[in-house]
Amino acid sequence: MSTILVGFTPDEFGRAAVRHAAAEARHRGYRLLIVNGSKGDAYVDRRFAAPEVLAHVGDGLNGVEHEVRQVVVADVAEELLRIAVAEQVRLVVLGLRRRTPVGKLLMGSVAQRVILEAMCPVLAVKPDTEPV
Repeated sequence: MSTILVGFTPDEFGRAAVRHAAAEARHRGYRLLIVNGSKGDAYVDRRFAAPEVLAHVGDGLNGVEHEVRQVVVADVAEELLRIAVAEQVRLVVLGLRRRTPVGKLLMGSVAQRVILEAMCPVLAVKPDTEPV
């Protein structure tokens, strides 16, 4: 069965990514691979989901087959790209954060790297949008 990869964060961006990915999975008959990752370099990383959050990521997927993984890696973007190739995913879905031009210049972005380097289509979604 074909797979859609979702880069998940425990916030409105991650929830939007899961919502849009689930709609695509239902439409195409695909399964979801939901991945939450962290570099593990901060004492508190708001993007690293607590176990109780991960336990409920699949709530509301209405029968869409899914798997949830959590990884601690040196480079989250690189890991998402590696998983996309290894799992032969057909689509990557990411929640997109708004960044200023200066922020884009000074900071790396997982979404930006995945969009530019993925070998498959990437769907970048915003929290205030609904799946079509």
